Order: sequence, then C-alpha cells, then structure tokens
Amino acid sequence: MVDLWKFAIVSMFKKLKIKEKKRTSSIIVPADKKEKGWFKSEGQLVVDVYETNSDFVVLAAIAGILAKDLDVLIENDMLIIKGERPNPQKSKEKNYFYQECYWGPFSRKIILPEGVDISQAESSIEKGILVIKIPKVLTKKKRKIIVEE
Repeated sequence: MVDLWKFAIVSMFKKLKIKEKKRTSSIIVPADKKEKGWFKSEGQLVVDVYETNSDFVVLAAIAGILAKDLDVLIENDMLIIKGERPNPQKSKEKNYFYQECYWGPFSRKIILPEGVDISQAESSIEKGILVIKIPKVLTKKKRKIIVEE
C-alpha cells in the first residue's frame, strides 16, 4: 500500500514537472539586504521555568557559552537573557546533512510573577546549564485580627 502511494506522489510530481531542489535556507534574502544587516535573525533560548516553595527558577541549556559572554538582567518585571554562541568551526566548506544547532546571537524574555524579590536574584552557570533563582517575597497569607471591645 505504501509503495502505491509513493508511486502516485512521484508520478504526480513528474506530471507537474516539479523538480526537487536542494535548499540551504527556508528564507530567501536578497544579497543587498544581507550586506546591510537586514533580516538578521536571533535564536531563541529554550528554558524551563518553575517555582519552589522559596524561589522562582529559570533553567537554560547554553552549551559553549562562558559566563562573561551572557547578559542577564531584569527590566520592568521581565527577565532578559542575551548572549551569542560563536560557531566553533568557521570553515565555509561544509555541506550539511542537518543543521539544527543555532550559532549566533540569542535572547529570551520571561515575564516575572508578582511576589519575587528581584534585588536578591542570583545566577550561575555550570556544565552549560544556566540557573537563575529569584527568591519569593515571604508574606503571611493569613493573619488573625483581634477585635477589641
């Protein structure tokens, strides 16, 4: 059954005279636009975001980056992580079979929840994993009020 479908698809392509061509990019950008820096894409960092009883935590896998090459800042209740991953092999004579690793500038913005103490935020990177911890503001949710007579 699969061979029959394959045959039907191949013959349809032959009738429509569609030729498969090798693509190097999904977006075609004119050369003059590339030279001016237009259409520069920025990779998006993948993250895990969770909370514990005491902290709001962000984990990001950032292989090949040193701590000095990262910018982590909090601006208007938003956590911003920026950096650039340099390509370790700069040879242009590559003929990729797959290219899934992103090389170049990247960033990620994460909206912070209410009730975190941004003045106590801390971050570290170990074995290519960036960990950002922002403590929660400890407030008691219940309080008994004594009614005086």
